[in-house]
Amino acid sequence: MTPVVEEPDAEQTAVVPAVPPVPPTSPAVEAAPGTPPPTPTDATQVIPPVDPWSRPAPVVRTSVRPAAPTGAEAAAPAATPAVTPAAGLGNAFGPVPPDESREASPFEGFEEETPRRGWARGLMWTGIGVLVLGGLYTGAQWFFSDKVPSGTSVAGVDVGGLTRTAAQDTLEAELGPRAAEPVTLTAGEASTTLDPAAAGLSFDAAATAEELTAFSMSPARLWQHLFGGEDEAPVISVDEAALDAQVEALRGSLEIEPVDGTVQFVDGAPTSTAAADGSALVTDEVPAAITGSWLVQDGAVTLPTEPVEPAITQEETDAALAQAQKVVSAPVVVSVGGQNAELPPEALAAAASFAATDGVLTLTFDGATLVGSVVDRTNDLLTAADDAHFVFQDGAPVIVGGEPGTTIDPAAISAAVTTAASGDERTATVELVESDPAQSVAALEALGIKEKVSEFSTPVPNVPVRTANLRRGAEKVTGTLVKPGETFSLVDTLSPITLEGGYFAAGIVESGRHTEGVGGGLSQMATTTYNAGFFAGLEDVEHRPHSYWFERYPAGREATIFVGSIDMKFKNDTPYGVLMQSWVGGGELHVAIWSTKYYDVETSSSGKSNVVQPTSVTHSGADCAPTPAGSPGFSITNYRKVYHEGELVKDESYRWTYKPDNAVVCE
Repeated sequence: MTPVVEEPDAEQTAVVPAVPPVPPTSPAVEAAPGTPPPTPTDATQVIPPVDPWSRPAPVVRTSVRPAAPTGAEAAAPAATPAVTPAAGLGNAFGPVPPDESREASPFEGFEEETPRRGWARGLMWTGIGVLVLGGLYTGAQWFFSDKVPSGTSVAGVDVGGLTRTAAQDTLEAELGPRAAEPVTLTAGEASTTLDPAAAGLSFDAAATAEELTAFSMSPARLWQHLFGGEDEAPVISVDEAALDAQVEALRGSLEIEPVDGTVQFVDGAPTSTAAADGSALVTDEVPAAITGSWLVQDGAVTLPTEPVEPAITQEETDAALAQAQKVVSAPVVVSVGGQNAELPPEALAAAASFAATDGVLTLTFDGATLVGSVVDRTNDLLTAADDAHFVFQDGAPVIVGGEPGTTIDPAAISAAVTTAASGDERTATVELVESDPAQSVAALEALGIKEKVSEFSTPVPNVPVRTANLRRGAEKVTGTLVKPGETFSLVDTLSPITLEGGYFAAGIVESGRHTEGVGGGLSQMATTTYNAGFFAGLEDVEHRPHSYWFERYPAGREATIFVGSIDMKFKNDTPYGVLMQSWVGGGELHVAIWSTKYYDVETSSSGKSNVVQPTSVTHSGADCAPTPAGSPGFSITNYRKVYHEGELVKDESYRWTYKPDNAVVCE
């Protein structure tokens, strides 16, 4: 930049950086000879000094177009100087009259900068104020930290003004025991208790105290410190899975099942019970209700519920009751097999009922009950089916029967009477149908009973009354069918062993003494039947030999019975049916088993050992009967090997010890 020397008396100049030059163009006017070339980039223009005491400081403006050059300046390339004069002091002492003689400033027309400078100054002071206030706010929050705002309580426990440690100790002392107490839960009219520990609920005193005293920039916290706090909720930990499990476990105690309406007939009259809504927990809202109320609420915690409508509403119940009243309003006539049976209201009520199905009470009649009522009010209406069964002809089993009978279809009469009893036309018409026998010929044929697979006999003493009992027992055994997998019981087959059952009193052995009893001699039936099953290879389920040995029975391979304590049983463990046959003939009792041969049996015995000869004993009493000495006592073992298709499938042994049959002398 080329300096310009001012006159000595110049008091003040202000230099403003020049406006960037306009790119050079061909000058419109040639410069005079000897004129120095203009400075390419920088230029200064000297503003005459201004007397600060005589006039106001000029306002500097940036002009879009500089003042027109004169003289040699006109020939130089245009460069726009920017000069800012020093502000005069006149403004500080009041207005100064304008100097009319001053030259126009080349910067006139430029916008003044004073408003912008004022705005920046205001922004600066605002920022300073914000920083100061922020510092004061932060300092206040820091000052109050580690202390609970005054007037603050947690679940009713006053902790205002306490330090963090003191607040924690107070909360543990006051709320700790309360947190261990069972919580009463109510849902409508139902209630129960909840164990907080089992439900995964725990109170965190440390976290609660820290939350109340930790440094915070929240205005609400500062407000509480300045003007007092309020009751705060405690910090609790929740194991959601445990809480859900406990709620589910207690659901049965808190929910009320809805009550369906019912209609029934009592003593022939229709009655009803009213329907009632139930209540169920609102599952999604229950955990929040518990955790939000625990420790902060006195008394029971009320859980949200919603009503549950019964499947059978009161409206449906009323409709069914009206139908029931229609049922018993008049008799119903059943027309069947050319006969008419009038069923009175009480007979209809005895067979009628209402069943709940898909929210509807449906009238139904028990078909079997109606059939019985119709049969009672007609003559020989039905014929019984003849079940297929075995009989012995010429000593061999044959199948007879199996003929169908006639009956009324229970479903058909139920539907017909339902329609008639619900309307004004009170007649129901049904047809007789065939009734299949309970046992068909084909089913019996499939059992494969075609041959005698075993037979055993024992001699019958010449005691007529005893023989009569054996004949009666043989009648009951004959024709008994034991299907595959079933177990035969001799006591069940012979029962009832009473006078009314066709038996007589004869000699028995009871408690080791010879006496009389109804059915005496039937132990021979037990021995004979046992041996028939033994040689058929059937499974021995239960048997017990006599206390004394009788020579008419095979030693150790015999049995007795005593109603209520001793039975003789075997199981049919073959794939074929077993048919029993028994008779008395030729001085012997016979028992035969018919089936399809399945097993082969081998048997042997050890012979008698430990023989003890009988002696005599003395008895007294009115019932004493003298008897001679009988058989000696001894031990014996019997063996049985059972084969199926040549393979050994059972290898058994049975040992028994008999007592000596002492003579009895009566005093």
